[in-house]
Amino acid sequence: MLYGRGTERAAVDRLLAEADGGRAGALVLRGEPGIGKSALLEAAAGAAAGWRVLRAAGVESEARLPYAVLSQLLAPVLERTGGLPGPQRAALERTLGLADGPPGDRLLVGLALLTMLGDLAERQPVLVLLDDEQWADPESAAALRLAARRLGAERVALLLATREDGPDPTGLPDLRVAPLADPDAAALLAHLVPELADPARVLAAARGNPLALRELPQGDGAGALPPDGRLRLAYHGQVSRLPGRTQRWLLLAALEETGGTEVLLRAAAESGLDVADLAPAEAQGLVRVDLAAGRTRFRHPLLRSALVDRAPLADRLAAHRALAAAYGPGEPLRRAWHRALAATGPDAEAAADLAAAAATVAARGGHQGACAAYERAARLSPDPVLARRWTVAAVEAALEAGEVERAERLARAADRPDADPVTRAHLLFARGVAEFWRGENRSAHRRLTDAAALVAREHPGPAARVLVQAVHVAWYDELPAVRRALAALAALPLPDGDPLGPVVRYLAAALGGADGPDGVDGVNGPDGVNGSSLLEAERAARAAGAAVPVDLVLPCGAGLVPGHDAEVLDLSRRLVREARESGAFGTLPTLLFFLAEAELFDGRPASAADHAAEALRLARDSGQPLWTGQLHGFLAHLAAVRGEAGPCREQAAAAFARGGAGIPWARWALGLLDLGAGRAEDAHGQLAALTGGAHGYQVSAVRAVPDLVEAAVRLRRGEECAEPLARFERWARRSGRPWARALVDRCHALLAPDELAGDLYLRALARHAEQPRPWEQARTELLYGEWLRRVRRRAEARGPLRSAELELRRLGAEPWAERARLELAATGAPAAAGPARTVAGLTPQESQIVRLAAQGLSNRDIAAQLFLSARTVGHHLYKAYPKLGVSSRTDLAEVLPALS
Repeated sequence: MLYGRGTERAAVDRLLAEADGGRAGALVLRGEPGIGKSALLEAAAGAAAGWRVLRAAGVESEARLPYAVLSQLLAPVLERTGGLPGPQRAALERTLGLADGPPGDRLLVGLALLTMLGDLAERQPVLVLLDDEQWADPESAAALRLAARRLGAERVALLLATREDGPDPTGLPDLRVAPLADPDAAALLAHLVPELADPARVLAAARGNPLALRELPQGDGAGALPPDGRLRLAYHGQVSRLPGRTQRWLLLAALEETGGTEVLLRAAAESGLDVADLAPAEAQGLVRVDLAAGRTRFRHPLLRSALVDRAPLADRLAAHRALAAAYGPGEPLRRAWHRALAATGPDAEAAADLAAAAATVAARGGHQGACAAYERAARLSPDPVLARRWTVAAVEAALEAGEVERAERLARAADRPDADPVTRAHLLFARGVAEFWRGENRSAHRRLTDAAALVAREHPGPAARVLVQAVHVAWYDELPAVRRALAALAALPLPDGDPLGPVVRYLAAALGGADGPDGVDGVNGPDGVNGSSLLEAERAARAAGAAVPVDLVLPCGAGLVPGHDAEVLDLSRRLVREARESGAFGTLPTLLFFLAEAELFDGRPASAADHAAEALRLARDSGQPLWTGQLHGFLAHLAAVRGEAGPCREQAAAAFARGGAGIPWARWALGLLDLGAGRAEDAHGQLAALTGGAHGYQVSAVRAVPDLVEAAVRLRRGEECAEPLARFERWARRSGRPWARALVDRCHALLAPDELAGDLYLRALARHAEQPRPWEQARTELLYGEWLRRVRRRAEARGPLRSAELELRRLGAEPWAERARLELAATGAPAAAGPARTVAGLTPQESQIVRLAAQGLSNRDIAAQLFLSARTVGHHLYKAYPKLGVSSRTDLAEVLPALS
């Protein structure tokens, strides 16, 4: 029976009711130890009659064991893994140790959990209960958070309980469990201890904490400690009155993570104890042995902590030794950890066992647990060479887990001048990656190039991979750093047939011609990028055995620098598909961003918005802060094209807050928003800062130059853009693309006297026709039409203005379309009719789902691509049909052209 708790019960009841109705949800209960979180979980389980209830609890000493909580949670339903899509099934089974193979991607494991919950909910509602989330292993917690954020239309509820200082599950609703009100506390105490002589003293000491109301009457309840401290004292008193052999039994149970009775019995025998020694603790209700489940459970997790805290060191060491002996070969990590915790000094065998177990864990994708094990093994090892090797392994595991600060701390502590070059290279690489994630690009670039130099002669292949990363870092720092990194790459003695050879050559060709405001032209000649095309580089790298998609990610993005947009569009589509199929989800935020950029430049803003929104969700889920800033800036630009001032400024603010890579896109977005709204002065300020700033060589800055020219001309300050326009013209000449030369002609037309402008506009439109780019072509038609009307050639102006209005409305660029409509009206002609079918009102996720469904993919296929459940996909389709004016899936093919 629960006393009080009206607010909490109402919130839980609402969660269950909504889930039962097909609206999944999650709730985090947060509060101090003993405040009643576990009781609320029990009440929820009791209220979920007819539901499938999956339960797990974090254990403090088990937090270092990867996927321990997920194993608990899914143990009753593991037979359902056979129904998962192939990559998800393989990832989950390898992670849980049910199958051999390389580790599954962390996001793929989360998607497998999401799919399993959705499948289970097709039969009956599902309630997931996780107690003591603050002690859940990080890998399991990440999988649960991902599933919780992506559930939608399923009959699934997740209820998590954590301490007040527990993890902050971003994006999930949070409810603080407050102390009981005085009347409820008094009623509970009267129920628990009806004959208590002085209830007022206990009520004052307990401060509304239900566990304190239960336990303090059995102790002295004195002191000014908070309830947590008084509870520990109360437990200390209860345990101290037990026989010594019973106390040793309880300590074994407190240190054994799983509560497995079989292991505890073996450990007890190893310690000279028997089952009878546990009886006094059972009689007091401190512990309960469930023989059917094979589990030993404490009355409250705080009792476990109190037992460990009060035990003498000698007893703790003896207990760890007994537990290490009790574990069989099927639990190598637990056995190794207890052996390591029993060590009182350097221990070569214990260190080797722990390092071997760490390697096994890392192979299953448990990188955070592997890092902790390698770190401890290094401290235990008496051999400095092995200690350094295992420290490097801990650093690499931390990087794989996305814990860059931890990796940097370990690397900094281990980085000594007398270390061998390979070790130092690993450590410098880790420090460089951490600095890159913090936005310290200059120092990150220096560390990466230093790391590559240490191993360049003996290990040119790995050095090349480090330098490719250095090129990426340098791109966000300054152009001279890019050139230095490219020169170092070119100087590497890569053997013939090395898979990175084609990648290195393409990067040199694509980025070596970058031209910044420093006035230094690129290294390529006037007739386009030298060397192989992007397609040729891809084919050669694949043929040589490149790791795909990882080795092709940077060349894919680099292709946008010289204007190889069509090639980037094709390659990014292939790489995104391969990343999804292979489970390489860590690369997806990057690849989806490159795909979105290419789609935007190709005149597909709706597809670009969908892919950018998906990339942002994945970047958040996978802990990739670099890409969140860029994606916010890019989404701001898309909003600027649509003339949506609020969303544009909101996304731009997020990009500026993140700093670094997203700022150029955000500046272009704000400049374009002002230009579309007729605020030429404001637009010029943003665009001049972008194109003339230190990052004027970046993709967004280069392509913003035509907008700068338009703003300058409207302010009658065209002469101020001579230098950026000259750079843009050199870039367009090197690109060899007709669409780029068309933009140069448009800029010169804006700047030219009337007797020359007409021919320049016509030449620009002719080049647009050679290689259509709808957004830029419509902008050129609009400017040409405006010029024709201004020179009183109104009849001639109507054609380009009408074409511009139609295309701009199709693209959703309403401010620009409205400008074309007003210009057209000024010529005396009626406005053009809108498109036959629109897709207004679709959310980015609905748009993406509709597009995939129109291509013939099933709900389950779409769910696997977009990290959703099949039921949520169906729900989004159901909501999209009336917006599109269709009634069934078969009608979607008709709207596919508008969506594309």
